[in-house]
Amino acid sequence: MSEKLKIKLSIADRVYPLTIDPSQEEGLRKAAKNIEQLAKKFEQSYAVRDKQDVLAMCALQFASKIEQKGIDQSEGTLEALERLKSLDDLVNAKLSIK
Repeated sequence: MSEKLKIKLSIADRVYPLTIDPSQEEGLRKAAKNIEQLAKKFEQSYAVRDKQDVLAMCALQFASKIEQKGIDQSEGTLEALERLKSLDDLVNAKLSIK
């Protein structure tokens, strides 16, 4: 079992101490940095003063991206299945001619 790593992440002027697997550190640090950048953007663009509102807007932004990727992947999968079915029908039709 690997050793746990203790890190501190700063998000919206608060420090969050975490105990994590070392393999998670890079992803968590990047995520915290992305949240900080987006929060600053929202604060500047919308003159929002309440950190909770800014964090809620960040959460919505990130969650909507994840949901949209899932929708896009589902649509891509359906399109690929339709193309495969068309190819299968075409191959079967050509094989039936002989």
